[in-house]
Amino acid sequence: MTFFSSSEKLSSTRWLRALWLRCTTLWPVKLVGNTVATLGFFPLYFWIMKNAGEAWVLPLTAFDRLIAFWPVLLPVYLSLWGYIALPILLAKDRRELWSFSFGCAVMTAIALVVFWFMPTAIPNFTIEAVPGSSLHFLKAVDSAGNAFPSLHVSFSVFTCIVLARQLREVGAPAWLRLFNVAWAVAIVYSTMAVRQHVLIDVLGGLALGLALGFTSRERGTAGAAQARPA
Repeated sequence: MTFFSSSEKLSSTRWLRALWLRCTTLWPVKLVGNTVATLGFFPLYFWIMKNAGEAWVLPLTAFDRLIAFWPVLLPVYLSLWGYIALPILLAKDRRELWSFSFGCAVMTAIALVVFWFMPTAIPNFTIEAVPGSSLHFLKAVDSAGNAFPSLHVSFSVFTCIVLARQLREVGAPAWLRLFNVAWAVAIVYSTMAVRQHVLIDVLGGLALGLALGFTSRERGTAGAAQARPA
């Protein structure tokens, strides 16, 4: 018995081939650029955390008290660094690659300025982390500073918006586009579940990610409109 028609198989082949073509386009530039950007971000991030002055401790809300501590979501929290690489990998040309990179740079610059002039920190949660575990390492390295806005959240939201547009352009199936949204939501939730952020800085990160995502969408739409007549 045949479960899939020839047209459905052809459609599946097309979006997979389109994704593969995007992955192989400019891949040396993507690899080097993503590596340099990631490695260059952390020294500046931690330097500001240590030298920005006394941080204002963010208050807890009723919503924060409803979020249970769930350390099993730590891999989801850390998966951001793989998730954010996907729009870079799937950039179809230099313009799209530059657009996403520029958006990330602007978002990072805005957050770092806020971190410097308005240093914030989350409350000192009592967390029992096994010495030597991944959670213990995270808490030791990435302390409670640089809380608002949450760059983890803003990067997740921005990535989700750009990736959704890329998947739509290649005709990816609905389940894959839904998975993209679910991944972003899971990362956002994990920031509170592993006690790295509270609701206030999550909302700040959400606003920043949406603002840059909307801007990049408008810029991408304008660029596509200009290219279409040619």
